[in-house]
Amino acid sequence: MSVLCAFLLLACSVQKPTLTEASDARQVTDEAGRNVTVPAKIDRFISLAPNLTEIAYAVGAGDRLVGNTTFCDYPEEAKKVAKVGDTLQPSIERILALRPQLVLVSTASQLEVFTKQLDEHRIAVYVTDPRDLEGVFQSIENVGKLLNQESRAEETVSQLRQRANAISDAIKSRKPIKVFCQVSAQPLYTIGRDSFVTDLIRRAGGVSVTADVPEAWPKYSQESAVAARPEAIILPTNGSMGSANADVAEGLKRSPAALSGRVYRINGDFLLRPGPRAVDGVEALAHTLHPEAFNQ
Repeated sequence: MSVLCAFLLLACSVQKPTLTEASDARQVTDEAGRNVTVPAKIDRFISLAPNLTEIAYAVGAGDRLVGNTTFCDYPEEAKKVAKVGDTLQPSIERILALRPQLVLVSTASQLEVFTKQLDEHRIAVYVTDPRDLEGVFQSIENVGKLLNQESRAEETVSQLRQRANAISDAIKSRKPIKVFCQVSAQPLYTIGRDSFVTDLIRRAGGVSVTADVPEAWPKYSQESAVAARPEAIILPTNGSMGSANADVAEGLKRSPAALSGRVYRINGDFLLRPGPRAVDGVEALAHTLHPEAFNQ
């Protein structure tokens, strides 16, 4: 349930940071619209979300990451970094002991408990919060610029965008498949209008039957799930963000998707982490929903 709570924390708009250089500091606008003062050169920083840890390594700044969470398990080097607690309850004491210049968080909701304490110790807090795949790309570039790894970040995004575009080209003539993404079975949680996963499904040749439901990770009734009549059900499984033993929610067992055997398990780390591997999620979804497009 604690993992599910982490999902429920996602929901803000993405903005490109504006940097004003000074001798030893920069003014940055983060993705929550907050003005943040950060050092001109950041040598020690902490990530409080798995996707941000993955981004840090992807842009070539992993050697400066001095702390992360117990959920941060990718790439392999991330497991060896000092842990400051989980995503929802990081330890202020451990954070302060690691003497970071910057703390990266995945949503403004994480700020409420400890922002004041970090401010008192002159530790900057930067918020990212992508709501679609383009927002993920923007977050990678934002973090790259923040950590003075702009070229590496741009190169990473270019490669990821090429892969995403290749999927779009492969399925452009395919009829979209109605998809229900089950985040949790009991109680039943799914993806809503504000979830970046909704965009991943769209890019993979599907359409989420809950795409218009308010919030990012809404609780959903079994009756509504049946009425949605999905043609395919996606279960995020394995990895740290899913369960290998996940089963279809009771209501969905009567859906066209379940009755036709179109229940698919995809690595939750690909689907539920708004980082570089989100493109792996798009590829996995597309190959699952439209295998015929890739067997030519």
